[in-house]
Amino acid sequence: MGSGGVGGYFGGLLARNGHDVTFIARGQHLKAINKNGLLVESSNNGRFNIQCKAISDTNGIESPDLIIFSVKMFQNIEAIKLIMPCVGPDTIILSIQNGIDNGEILSGYFDPKNVMIGSAFLEGRVSSPGTITQGGPGIAAFGEQFEGFTDRGEYLNKVFEAANWDVELHENMRGVLWKKFAYLVAGAAVCAASHCDYGSMRSNPETRSLILKAISEVLQVGKAMGEPIMEDSLDWAENSLDRFPGLGKASMAKDFLEGKPVELEGLTGKIIRLGREYNVETPINDILYAILKPWAIHNTSGNGR
Repeated sequence: MGSGGVGGYFGGLLARNGHDVTFIARGQHLKAINKNGLLVESSNNGRFNIQCKAISDTNGIESPDLIIFSVKMFQNIEAIKLIMPCVGPDTIILSIQNGIDNGEILSGYFDPKNVMIGSAFLEGRVSSPGTITQGGPGIAAFGEQFEGFTDRGEYLNKVFEAANWDVELHENMRGVLWKKFAYLVAGAAVCAASHCDYGSMRSNPETRSLILKAISEVLQVGKAMGEPIMEDSLDWAENSLDRFPGLGKASMAKDFLEGKPVELEGLTGKIIRLGREYNVETPINDILYAILKPWAIHNTSGNGR
């Protein structure tokens, strides 16, 4: 569910390995996949084309083993309604999205036992209809909503590894989500506000310091909430900042520039609201949100920038 940079890349790897994968897409992307197949151009896995099925709804699909749920956060409810008719009692819905509460949202509509959570660290986009371009590390992590390993997680991990995913099954996936969330909230907002790529941001001492302060604010909110924040979260986030392609930009920054709806509310907006709820000050994120909010509203209005 979602055939963009994340769903298209990881789903494409599964299809290349012989799995029966159906992509849910729309518009010109849908037409191109059905006409020419899905083309994946990957810095990790090379260039490959797969002939596969793409549809705009779930009619005719019954009880799939796995749904990779990889839509933008603001598309959650629309996508949930789309997959609802086909989810069976043993279907696994694996959220690989930005944000920290997608698993909870899905569990409000489906049995929580059907839901697993994940996260991806990559630069991936639909570069043209029917074509997915992937750069950056191309890493995925996933696990249960609550701590611990399960047989189904172990099984999926073997399936993903066989399909050449760079993947880790994690027993504290919420902790992984929070450190990725902290990095993304800060990096994406500064990238959008500064109009700079990651290489420029991290090499400028003042900008680098700003990002790290914003990350620290997010982690402090998580600790106040009692979330299982990992001790290495800040170091991991700083290392991730240094590992991201120097000329790359956050997907949210690209969406801002292209006049598209953005995930600001699910990222910076979310941490500000949680900070207020748990009495944790978030001054850096407050400023970034105030700068970006008018632009986000303008994009949502359909007028572009």
